[in-house]
Amino acid sequence: MLQSDIEPLLNVFRRRLAGVQTTFKRYLYNQIEWTDRLIGIRGARGVGKTTLLLQYIKENFKDKSKVFWVSLDNLWFKTNSLSELVEYLYNQGVTSLFFDEVHKFKDWSLYLKNFYDGYPDLQIVYTGSSMLEIDNSKADLSRRQILYTLGNMSFREYLEFTKTITLAPVSIEELLKNHIDIAMEIMPKIKVLKCFGDYLKQGCYPFTGEIKGGFYMRLNSVIQLVIESDMPASVDVSYSTVEKTKTLLMLTVSNVPFEVNISRLAESLGSNRDSCLKMLYTLDKGNIISLLTKDTKNYRHLTAPSKVYLYNTNLMYALSNKIDIGTLRETFFFNQMQLLFDVRYPKTGDFLVDNKYLFEVGGQNKTYDQIKNIPQSYLAIDGIESGMGNRIPLWMFGLLY
Repeated sequence: MLQSDIEPLLNVFRRRLAGVQTTFKRYLYNQIEWTDRLIGIRGARGVGKTTLLLQYIKENFKDKSKVFWVSLDNLWFKTNSLSELVEYLYNQGVTSLFFDEVHKFKDWSLYLKNFYDGYPDLQIVYTGSSMLEIDNSKADLSRRQILYTLGNMSFREYLEFTKTITLAPVSIEELLKNHIDIAMEIMPKIKVLKCFGDYLKQGCYPFTGEIKGGFYMRLNSVIQLVIESDMPASVDVSYSTVEKTKTLLMLTVSNVPFEVNISRLAESLGSNRDSCLKMLYTLDKGNIISLLTKDTKNYRHLTAPSKVYLYNTNLMYALSNKIDIGTLRETFFFNQMQLLFDVRYPKTGDFLVDNKYLFEVGGQNKTYDQIKNIPQSYLAIDGIESGMGNRIPLWMFGLLY
């Protein structure tokens, strides 16, 4: 392989690196142990995985000849070898390789394993779809790598992204104990309920700042790519299953949140129970919907979920003209909590967090009667700037990461 052979990839790398901004970084940037030899970053389309890699390269490699970034869905690989590229770059002194979109490359996990074992002093960082089945891949990377998951932007991140206010994340314990003091510090600085309403509509993805009128069009394209492109690349599915998955999503949109009757849903799709469950769990892994289950979610032993939500509130606005305010509130709460905690469907209340904290989500008239006798129970209330006791503003649950 010659320098001229990789020039197309170099040009893309240089352009992307030159264009990346470093003023705002996703929460995960400072949580990654960047010195590890094999790092995986999994996440949904549009949440900023590529930007995260390029920001790190831009700020931490004075000598850019030591690092190389490439997206593995580049057409260059149709006629060129990834193994030969890595060998060439290694011989040229490259010490760190950053691979994007690995799920689009056949047998990607085997390649990464071979690179890890064959080049002991080479660092590899990669990103891929949130659907990636690391444990079930052809090469077991679990013993070699550190795997991270990047969720959508939290409300706290949105406030920083829009240059409204910069806040440090708060722990769930701190929030439950000191929410009044935290709210009183924030309230004089911003119109928090106005910002919260804007976030619910268009604040979950960092590309909200790139486009004005076409946000939902872009988000619909993301959804379509997840189902039509990422899903077949990550899971062995037929064209028929892809089409049925689209139908399943729209049935979900029309009914969320609903208590699932898998047999009836399968019948509507002209499918069987197992196939229907697989489609639901695939959409869940793709961060298009969120399944609320009574027990800890297990992707190997699929059980019928108790409720189905869309993954975040932006998706609700992108896919439906009718927004139910109660569903909107619950979707926000579930979205902000499930990245950090084990969230389950309880016998009483709306959400059980880490088998410890019980929450009811509602509007200003929500009463405490249903859960008043249950220890560690709280109300997450929409439409209020500050709370009292176990009555906590809903927007504050967006400050956790």
